[in-house]
Amino acid sequence: MTDRRSGVVHLGVGAFARAHLAWYTQHATGDPWGITAFTGRSPDMADALTAQGCRYTLVTRAADGDTAQVIDAVVAAHPGSDVDAFARALASPHTTIVTLTVTEQGYRSGSDVPARLVAGLDARRRAGAGRIALVSLDNLTHNGEVLRRAVLDATTDDDLRAWIEATVVFPSSMVDRITPATTADDVAGLGELPGALPQDRVPVVTEPFAEWVLQDVFDGIDRPAWETAGVRLVDDVTPYEQRKLWLLNGSHSLLAYLGLLLGHETVAQAMADDVCRSAVEQLWDEAAVELPLPATEIAEARAALVDRFANPRIRHTLAQIASSGSQKLPVRVVDVLRHRLGRDPAAGVGPGAATLIAAWWLHQTEQPGLVNDPGAPGAGSDVHDVLGVIAPDLDTTPVVAAVTAAADRIRAARARSSEGVPA
Repeated sequence: MTDRRSGVVHLGVGAFARAHLAWYTQHATGDPWGITAFTGRSPDMADALTAQGCRYTLVTRAADGDTAQVIDAVVAAHPGSDVDAFARALASPHTTIVTLTVTEQGYRSGSDVPARLVAGLDARRRAGAGRIALVSLDNLTHNGEVLRRAVLDATTDDDLRAWIEATVVFPSSMVDRITPATTADDVAGLGELPGALPQDRVPVVTEPFAEWVLQDVFDGIDRPAWETAGVRLVDDVTPYEQRKLWLLNGSHSLLAYLGLLLGHETVAQAMADDVCRSAVEQLWDEAAVELPLPATEIAEARAALVDRFANPRIRHTLAQIASSGSQKLPVRVVDVLRHRLGRDPAAGVGPGAATLIAAWWLHQTEQPGLVNDPGAPGAGSDVHDVLGVIAPDLDTTPVVAAVTAAADRIRAARARSSEGVPA
């Protein structure tokens, strides 16, 4: 039995939620809160967690070794298909927070996620259970507003819509913690790791770094004291979303495309390459000018990223990061470029942005077998095709010239690398 209050309902339980949300909830001081978890489509994780009392091992993988702790913040796990259990959980007056990790697809038209939430909120209204917060933990800009629109668009009852608008809040949040897939070797090695849960079949591996920036619009809605575990409560998460997108995610994309072209497999390997590292620093320099945050905070974020990327024991593969560039690059690099040109039309394209766009272009034309992106222009694309997908308004002579020159530099670096000459 647990003495945790089942006050948080989470939809989409997976490795990230168990390394992030559950970790913060477990480490918050005050009355202990518990999470009632629901899977997405597959019941497998719910079955596995239930079989071991919903407890599992969180392995923190630092450069100098692993540490383990047992997480018990999840108090119940249900398959996503159990709609009755989900409705009961949302209708409970003890539930005041619903969190989600359902990926970007979960907010799009045709997804069943908004409909499931609407049904649960309708049950809550009929039960008279009171105000509640729905918190997206997905990597979307303004994710609270995205979630609010998705829920309201799925609501066909005018009375329920009015109740939702008056009773439900949708805070935006920015979350960050690299959580690679757990391998069979990770599971097998638990027996030698002090602090691990014996016979754990579903441990989670994560990096030491964790961050959560949360919009403080709860207005008296009860919640865990997450700020005591390090959560930053702010009025507006936008600058922190931009910092993550432009520094972490932008450099991840750059390392993925440029690193694969230069023969690397992981983030750590690419970051150790002087060509990749120099391009990343240029990209960060350009983003730093446009970020509305103190210079010291930006410098600290960059230093933390260098340490995180260099951790050789977090196997973050470039091929995984490289997927869906057509969707990712507009917010990771084009947005920065538009800010730059809007501030100073004569600024031109910085070398970091030009290298990232050029590397994505060459990734498609010279490594088509590695491309996993339905929206990409394809193996026969030219620079105009590439810009037409991610930034049609920037298909100008100066931008084309900058990207083309960057592509030539990448080809030269590849040639030197293939000849065994330091790039």
